[in-house]
Amino acid sequence: MTDDLWVLTRTDWIVITLYLVAMLGLGVVLSRRQKSGTSFLVGDRRHGAVPVAISVLATQCSTNSILGAPAFIAFSVGGGLVWLQYELALPFAMIVVLLLLYPVFRRQQLTSIYSYLENRFDRSVRLALSGVFQLIRCLATAVTLYGVALLTGQITGLSFFWSVMLLGVFTLIYDYLGGIQGVIYSDVIQMLILVTTLAGIAVLMIHEADGILPLFEALSEERRQVLDFRHHGLGDGVDFAFWPMLVGGMLLYVSYYGCDQSQMQRLLATKSVQSGQRALLINGLFRFPLVALYCFLGVGLAYHSIQEPGFLGSLIASDGTLNLNLAVPAYMSVTLPSGVLGLGFVALFAAAMSSIDSVLNSLSAASLEDFVKPRVKRPLSDAQTLIVARVLTALWGILTLGFTFLVGDIADTVIVAINKIGSLINGPILGVFLLGLLTQFVSGKGALFGLGLGLLMNVGFWLWVPSVSWLWWNLIGLVTTLAAGCLGSLPEIRWVGRDRVRRRWGRRKGYLDGQSQILLGYGMLLIAALAMLNHVLLQPAV
Repeated sequence: MTDDLWVLTRTDWIVITLYLVAMLGLGVVLSRRQKSGTSFLVGDRRHGAVPVAISVLATQCSTNSILGAPAFIAFSVGGGLVWLQYELALPFAMIVVLLLLYPVFRRQQLTSIYSYLENRFDRSVRLALSGVFQLIRCLATAVTLYGVALLTGQITGLSFFWSVMLLGVFTLIYDYLGGIQGVIYSDVIQMLILVTTLAGIAVLMIHEADGILPLFEALSEERRQVLDFRHHGLGDGVDFAFWPMLVGGMLLYVSYYGCDQSQMQRLLATKSVQSGQRALLINGLFRFPLVALYCFLGVGLAYHSIQEPGFLGSLIASDGTLNLNLAVPAYMSVTLPSGVLGLGFVALFAAAMSSIDSVLNSLSAASLEDFVKPRVKRPLSDAQTLIVARVLTALWGILTLGFTFLVGDIADTVIVAINKIGSLINGPILGVFLLGLLTQFVSGKGALFGLGLGLLMNVGFWLWVPSVSWLWWNLIGLVTTLAAGCLGSLPEIRWVGRDRVRRRWGRRKGYLDGQSQILLGYGMLLIAALAMLNHVLLQPAV
């Protein structure tokens, strides 16, 4: 990218500096409230539904999304508005999480959700799933940091190394000090900054085109297609068709929200089961409008690239290659005034930090609860637990920084890279939890056998059957894990009493049914709305 695009004024730098200092100040203030490992990791379980829901939304609205989704819609091969199909899966996924998974973990007062697996199976299953989570989530977070470090290097002139250090160390410090409370409160602030900035950019794009309709007309017909029923992703080489995105996306979201410590940990910090369920409901209702907002930026970028033919040619990274993930910051650089541009880059930094901080805290929790505490001869005091939790947070932060230098070539856009990593493992992980929740006889050995075979099956499809959409890996891995787990348990059947199964995820009426009905109706309404939008956008111009 040409250097003249990245001209930050003194006002911009003041805005950026004030934000970074404010985040550190928040960490210092909240550090005084940290008296034990419980307060550091789950905030003494006293947080309300709204801040937790906003925190989870902020994590999802990460720099991966802000950089990757608009680039996918405007420029990526095979991209376009079909990405919105992915979000149709979320309300249905939330129903499964709040009905089946979350109540089990919250009622057992867990800090690590993988503790449940030891209660149901044995310690080996707990350690295996926790270990897989820690490795995969650390790698995925490195991808997040990689994307925003490229941006930081472009706007500051720093090398990639020092860009990684700058963003990573700031996030690590306030996370180290503030714990889960720092994660939640900083996420709320970051979310407000991010949504305000995105809305402002969207208004600028509409003003540039003198209306919304010219923006959509700038997209090719293929990119205007919202729903793709013509393809199925099972060998036709099309990744982003309706059914793989709906089915695969639903399973990915169930696994991510319900079986991933980084998401579930904040829900475990709520006041009650009902508070956590309300947080899931809020997330299920408000995520689609949020995604639609930053996807709209992709429509605006397509229009801008037509009006400014040299725009795409300006998206050159420091290594001389075309980097589509720089499209959003490049647009901000040429349209936002001084000071506001600084706020725009603060929004991108905030998006990255909201993803990184929650992961580091959850990695610390999983390491402490699943690997450290079981091996300590004497129970740790509150003060000792807090010290160990902070040390583990620091160690995971350092390891994530190291991984960041290794992940640059996974996929064309950051958002696709993240979801490919998730699709490889999410189905098998969900399968193990469902084996525990829904079966009465599967043993620990059977569950591990299913996990291993599910992973191998997905890797096999990745390496040797690339014509199958990677979104189907979620279903392939899940079905393989369930089948192999059941078959692998036949030699040593271990029955779990029916009463115990009912107690573990028993029936609940009234409030919970109302939530699931709202999400079900909302999901169906979104499908109908996108079908109508698809019809309108594909109408020939008069």
